[in-house]
Amino acid sequence: MYRAQSPPRKYEEYAYVLDFNPRGKSSTVRGREGIIITGIGEDRLTILEILGVANSTFEVGEKIYIGKEGRTKVQSVLGKMEYDKISSSAQSELQNVVENIVTENESKFVEYLNKAQPLTPRIHALELIPGIGKTYMKTMLEEREKKQFESYEDLQERVGFKEPIKHITERIMDEITGESRMNLFVKR
Repeated sequence: MYRAQSPPRKYEEYAYVLDFNPRGKSSTVRGREGIIITGIGEDRLTILEILGVANSTFEVGEKIYIGKEGRTKVQSVLGKMEYDKISSSAQSELQNVVENIVTENESKFVEYLNKAQPLTPRIHALELIPGIGKTYMKTMLEEREKKQFESYEDLQERVGFKEPIKHITERIMDEITGESRMNLFVKR
């Protein structure tokens, strides 16, 4: 008998360090102590608590490998964290780190803009990105019909939509801080 398999759970491969405490106590797993890192996953953009390998050094903004196989500086990913439970220094680093992720993963975000669909008859996913109103949305839809966008620059030149990185970052920040009811980029 054939049974549809549920897709394998997707785990983050990389995270960016927002803050770390060399002698910290975990807030997600009781009794875990050591180098406690607050990071943000590169793909799902969730805030994670990570346990570092003893005597490893970390820098804020550093990209660290947290995948299943062959970790060198990370002992384990302890759990997800809510924005309001992370340190104020982690909160203040978040915007820069997210902007870096949006910059580094350009093709992923451009693909999103190429594929975004209406959410309801009245609202399109693109309109939820700050700076994109009805006019830009219409132009974007017309332009991507002719030819998919290849880069942020291509989008700016063909649509006139300025600073896409800044606007996408702003949207992700709203999703992380819980200010938006619906998530386009952050996976819960």
